[in-house]
Amino acid sequence: MDQVIDLKALLVEREDCDAGTIQRLREGLTQGGAQFKNLKDVNDQLKKRLESAPPALAKKLQLKLGVVNYFLGYMNQAIEHLKQVDMPLGFFYLGRALVNSRQYDEATKAFDKAEKAGYSVAQVQLQRAGIHRSRGEISQAKALLSKLEELSKYSAEFHFQVAGVADADGDRSKSILAYEKAIELDPGHTGSLFQLGYMNDLAGNDEEAISYYERCLKYPPVNKGVLNNLGILYEDNERFDKAADCYGRLLKADANDDRARLFLKDAQASVTQFYNPDEDQVSVANRQVMEVPVTDFELSVRSRNCLKKMGIRTLGDLTRINEISLLGSKNFGETSLDEIRNIMHAKGLRIGQSIEQGARYEPRYSPTVNLPPEQAAAVSRPVSELNLSVRARKCMNRLNITTIGELLSRTGDELMEAKNFGVTSLNEVREKLTIMGLKLRGD
Repeated sequence: MDQVIDLKALLVEREDCDAGTIQRLREGLTQGGAQFKNLKDVNDQLKKRLESAPPALAKKLQLKLGVVNYFLGYMNQAIEHLKQVDMPLGFFYLGRALVNSRQYDEATKAFDKAEKAGYSVAQVQLQRAGIHRSRGEISQAKALLSKLEELSKYSAEFHFQVAGVADADGDRSKSILAYEKAIELDPGHTGSLFQLGYMNDLAGNDEEAISYYERCLKYPPVNKGVLNNLGILYEDNERFDKAADCYGRLLKADANDDRARLFLKDAQASVTQFYNPDEDQVSVANRQVMEVPVTDFELSVRSRNCLKKMGIRTLGDLTRINEISLLGSKNFGETSLDEIRNIMHAKGLRIGQSIEQGARYEPRYSPTVNLPPEQAAAVSRPVSELNLSVRARKCMNRLNITTIGELLSRTGDELMEAKNFGVTSLNEVREKLTIMGLKLRGD
């Protein structure tokens, strides 16, 4: 077994910090165990030393703190420290931290400084190619990569950028092969591990996706997307304690991440939630009864016509209206009411019961009614065109919602009943629909 790398000796006791130091730091973090905690302790010690350090030493400490915070995943802190550094390595990692924070213009300036200060031109060019890709400037990215073909023999980052370009071109097969080649050259290339995890995630291959995401955790810095997507997958597979850990780590990296805070709350609540599979079967059976059309029963002509005028088509619809409202309908009297009561009683239901139970069932409606032509045309389009997050998209699949029209026929309460569909996802759906001038039923 390899000897555990002493991160304190590497970063605190040793004065200089160079590319070799960072390579040893990466190796140390892959050893797992308490190494991540050790790096946090190193961060605290370096900050204390910085408080009383003379100017020359302070520059070196700022570089170390920038690198340490980068690998801890604290990008804002990393950027603050690295901006105080005027060394090639500092410029390069400042650029990487800025890319991670999607500050591409500033990142480009940092990489320019790194190259002028003597940092590896090839490594800087690969990062520039990544920035072009992120901006959708695929032709510029291709032009840079064509000049760096020699790197294909040994550079995982080169194959990662090639994969990204192929993915942007819609060549999924080439993209996957390039990501796999990157991992072959560098098993700890987190960008490639994440993308392969994400591809499996979208394809519904949960175990494969989890495996790739979990491998990302071994190679800091851990991308926020890894923790978010892995947390959702853990929840989907009822591993709520691990999901809570992912969201907790997101909050430690960014205390203002309200999305992570909501997801953490949901996961923690699910850890202690009792699940009875028998009750779930009862719920499924109950829903099936709710969808039974009222036309399946031998109703009087008067009752049938009244229900039709009120838009009541299923037994579930009858649970969403009270007896007073029924009696208020023209030609609907006590005789019709008794008729409906008997039908509901035979199915173990009551008129208006869903109102008492928190409005779980509501009448369906046709979302195209009274919509302008442009909006009416939108309802037949696939729900995938809303570009929802992974969590919301999975919930759409669970509810068997494939078109925007089917989504519009649901209420916010109905969507919230789906496993792992919380307030954040509901707000996301509403925002996407609002852009199209549409609303959920009942909004």
